[in-house]
Amino acid sequence: MRGTQYHDVSPERRFPDGADGPPGDERADVADAADITGEVDAADAAEPAEAAASEAFQALGGETRVGVLRTLADGEPRAFSELFAASDEDTSAGFAYHLRQLAGRFVRQRDDDRYELTDAGRAAVRAVESGAFTERVERDPVGLGEDCPLCGERALVASVTDNVSEVACESCGAVLMGLSLPPSGYADRDEEALPAALDATFRRRVGAFADGVCPDCAGAVEATTDAVVPAEFDGAGTTAGSEGDSADGVLGDDPVAVQAAFACETCRAGLRCPVTLTVLDHPAVAAFYHDHDRDPGERPVWNVGDEWRESLVSREPWCVRVSAQLDGEALFVYVADDGTVLGHRREAVAAVDATGGDDRGGDDDPDGGESRPVGRPEAHEEAGVDADEDGLDHAAATDGATA
Repeated sequence: MRGTQYHDVSPERRFPDGADGPPGDERADVADAADITGEVDAADAAEPAEAAASEAFQALGGETRVGVLRTLADGEPRAFSELFAASDEDTSAGFAYHLRQLAGRFVRQRDDDRYELTDAGRAAVRAVESGAFTERVERDPVGLGEDCPLCGERALVASVTDNVSEVACESCGAVLMGLSLPPSGYADRDEEALPAALDATFRRRVGAFADGVCPDCAGAVEATTDAVVPAEFDGAGTTAGSEGDSADGVLGDDPVAVQAAFACETCRAGLRCPVTLTVLDHPAVAAFYHDHDRDPGERPVWNVGDEWRESLVSREPWCVRVSAQLDGEALFVYVADDGTVLGHRREAVAAVDATGGDDRGGDDDPDGGESRPVGRPEAHEEAGVDADEDGLDHAAATDGATA
């Protein structure tokens, strides 16, 4: 229930004759209970700086206490009598006991004796109102009307299981994205509106992780780019890669998939995705797309477009090259092992063949390594790219509880 739903008993009913407090001896009890600031401050002084998490959760136990937080959630400070009137408690002494459990940690008393939420109190209200602890969302697969970037079939669907959304292909079985949302993220979104919300949320989380800030707790983030052996998908025209080094210390003969991996050092939230997704909002990418009257955000993260490729250029030092080709021009972005963009360049397509190489001896990659297209093999085969080159390892593009 929200705060307004607690106003089922008016102050006049609780305090007869329009008085602002109870009659008789009970008025003294309320005064003693309401003036709790000194007692709480003394207790806090004796407690360690970091209270046990179990104590914090225990303090929230009970509808009366959660109701106080909801009543104060609009940011308007309230007097004890107002909070009491908004509750379902029968006596002021009983209500004062519950308020005392919240005081100091989730609620504080101002100099004018009114109460307001602490930062922890606001965080608790957000968690409660989002339904994260109380609701579970399940939705059957719904077709997205988009081609799978791995097998090319128009078989992408979005489904929700235990608050986790997945975008997957019903044809080849690949899971392209996993993202956990609280129930509030689904509440007002139907099957048509949900994909856009998933795309926007995933992009923001990738951006925050790439900036070194956890989107959940704002803790420090460890970022890496890892070579992984891509999974085989029947009928997708892909081959498993190898992480073996060639004689020159760059790459083996087989393409190697590369992914960005992020992990929060505090709350352990994590995310894995193609390196391409970490550079989509880079100024060089934005300028490149702008010059070609395109928007790098026009396609969802689970299928960013056939123009993107990735290559592992060097192992010592580690360097990943992300490239895109539009209208006769190619953009190359170089990414270090910690996800940092080392540099970028643009070239006319006359000097770059369809695989990302140039006219220097027919080399597939002027920087060394193996180019890896980002779309379905059929699309690249039409552009002159070998269909045996695998796309990005979309199957591990996951976030939050799914990582």
